[in-house]
Amino acid sequence: MVPSADSAKLLRVRAGDSQSDCFLSPHLMFPDKIYALLQRNPENAERALNSIKAKLDAACVNEVLNKCSRNDSQIGLRFFIWAGYQSNYRHSSFMYGKACQLFKIKQNPRVVLDLVQTFKVRNCLVNVKTFKVVLNLCKEGRLADEALVLLRKMPEFDIRADTNAYNIVIKLFCDKGDMNMAQKLMGEMGLIDLYPDMVTHMSMLKGFCDVGKLNEAYSLFKVMKAHGCAPNVVAYSTLIDGICRFGSVERALELLGEMEKEGGDCSPNILTYTSLVQGLCEKGRTMDAFAVLDRMEAFGCAPNRVTVSTLLKGLCVEGHLEEAYKLIDRVVIGGSVSYSDCYSSLVVCLIRIKKIEEAEKLFRRILVSGVKPDGLACSVMIKELCLKNRVLDGYCLYEETEMIGCLPTIDSDIYSILLVGLYQQGYSAEAAKLARTMLEKRIPLKPPYVDEAVEHLKKSGDKELAVDLANIGM
Repeated sequence: MVPSADSAKLLRVRAGDSQSDCFLSPHLMFPDKIYALLQRNPENAERALNSIKAKLDAACVNEVLNKCSRNDSQIGLRFFIWAGYQSNYRHSSFMYGKACQLFKIKQNPRVVLDLVQTFKVRNCLVNVKTFKVVLNLCKEGRLADEALVLLRKMPEFDIRADTNAYNIVIKLFCDKGDMNMAQKLMGEMGLIDLYPDMVTHMSMLKGFCDVGKLNEAYSLFKVMKAHGCAPNVVAYSTLIDGICRFGSVERALELLGEMEKEGGDCSPNILTYTSLVQGLCEKGRTMDAFAVLDRMEAFGCAPNRVTVSTLLKGLCVEGHLEEAYKLIDRVVIGGSVSYSDCYSSLVVCLIRIKKIEEAEKLFRRILVSGVKPDGLACSVMIKELCLKNRVLDGYCLYEETEMIGCLPTIDSDIYSILLVGLYQQGYSAEAAKLARTMLEKRIPLKPPYVDEAVEHLKKSGDKELAVDLANIGM
């Protein structure tokens, strides 16, 4: 009998034999073969894996990690690291996150250090790519101290850290707010003939700004060009954002002027202008922020929804509601933001400053005018009515939004809040109708409303509906 083509592709591996002949298996079988190989070769996993001439993909790696996470985390991590430096495959940020989750690296950060110690004790083949994968695991898990230990261990394996390795560790300490260690590491790079690049400088600049060390941020900003890293719009915008939060808005406006004058790679963008608008609004100077809006439009940079929402929030807090409506007309006529986006943002702003009556009036005017409010506006408006014990009003508003097609974007939590509220206030018919809608649209009950909703459904005689609804998403 002649073997089929599929049979010829089956992976053949003799346990412990690094010279065994291997063929690419069908995708569904390949993860099982890798897992079996790892189980047979716990001492020499990397050597055994190197005997497989296979093209990895994310689905295969994910399946192997899932299998290993149930029984042997260390062998799973060794496979993950090996896979990460194969020439035909690179881990995505999603896969790094998955590995951290499966092997509980954030909860047990020592596992990465123990793994490297295992490499040393067992005299495993380790290269700079091995450390980069492990350092990226630390990056995903936000493990600054462990990443520093790994950086210090690289010479023990006769491996010289490169700029990329230093950048990972420096960023971790910047994110942690430990700028003393970050500065120390940056200075250390020069001692071993490594040169901080744009990534290094941007991590440091953002780190200084995040902790309010503006003098240090200014100093670094000034020397960046001398280091071959000329400040660009991202660097300027980062510094402006830090100044707005911890320094003088006037100084930030001066920097904006420098950017507008210099142009090119330093031309301010939407993020730059929005940071300034936000800084002024947070300091209670919303009307002054309109000057930034004028400059923004004059420079040919149209405001987006975030810019407008920031201004609307400031105007609402300061009691300038008439100006808020004028702003909406202005930006909508400009064509950069829609009435739906603007009015939805205004509804949310009004609710957050507890001007519920004004928000409800506006929301109902939106519905009557034919403008569709977005999911966030619908969700917060209905939820607010429920919190005020106006559940039936909330349900009626829900039905109105359904008629104009807003429901697909409503937060699924709102359904559970409405369902329980309707039962609590004795509106059983409306609650049953809503429950059937949830079942039809496969919208699950959300904690902490599951048990109470199911109990109400059972008491009202809808036991089957209660069971079916409780099983959605399980």
